[in-house]
Amino acid sequence: MEHHSFSLLLNTLDLVTLFVFCSAWWGYATYARRTAKKRTCLVSVLHQFRLAWMSRLLKRDNRIADASVMANLERSSLFFASSSLLIIAGLFTAFNYSEKALGILSDFYFFAPLSPQEWELKIIVLVVIFSYAFFTFTWSVRQYNFCSVLVGSAPLATERGINDSERELYASHMAEVCSLAANQFNYGLRSYYFAMAFCGWFLSPYVCMAAAVLVVMVLYRREFRSKTFKTLNAGLVMTSNAT
Repeated sequence: MEHHSFSLLLNTLDLVTLFVFCSAWWGYATYARRTAKKRTCLVSVLHQFRLAWMSRLLKRDNRIADASVMANLERSSLFFASSSLLIIAGLFTAFNYSEKALGILSDFYFFAPLSPQEWELKIIVLVVIFSYAFFTFTWSVRQYNFCSVLVGSAPLATERGINDSERELYASHMAEVCSLAANQFNYGLRSYYFAMAFCGWFLSPYVCMAAAVLVVMVLYRREFRSKTFKTLNAGLVMTSNAT
């Protein structure tokens, strides 16, 4: 009986959908991470801007504006971390409203209606996704805290005994930590995108697969082909010339 019910929950179409969803998420994450090391993209351009920011930071003694920018970045991660907890709490509440939800979805589901077990299984997967998002955003917050410590301990512009090469090395370390924090924030946002795609599974496995592919296309365009990326890249050239 248990084997029979398990096979009903994981039929061939569901397994294919799960494979496509996981492949889209993991595949794009791997592609974006490796491609960022070989060609110019939003991630690499922003890292260069952070490097220029930290280099200029070491040339001034008044760093109130820098601390304010760092606090704003940290606040964004805190907001999404808190939102992830609220979403997880809402998902656990959804277990108590399975019958009402299934009654509503039965009017929209393209194939056989969802069973209570399928509903609960998909809710659990969403809980896992947003739990991952929560841990990712909180790690981003901690890394921004580390970067704030580096900014606070950075040598002053009038401080003697530190040569230019040491200042450049310190600036590169600060920029690297800041970029690591930003990357974790990006991973957390990416999990939100794919969580939205996964929600399509409540309507149909085909909707979920199509949504996952659509999310990959949207993410690729924004990180590699968007107008924002092209504008930032052009601004980076001007910044490099000014430096």
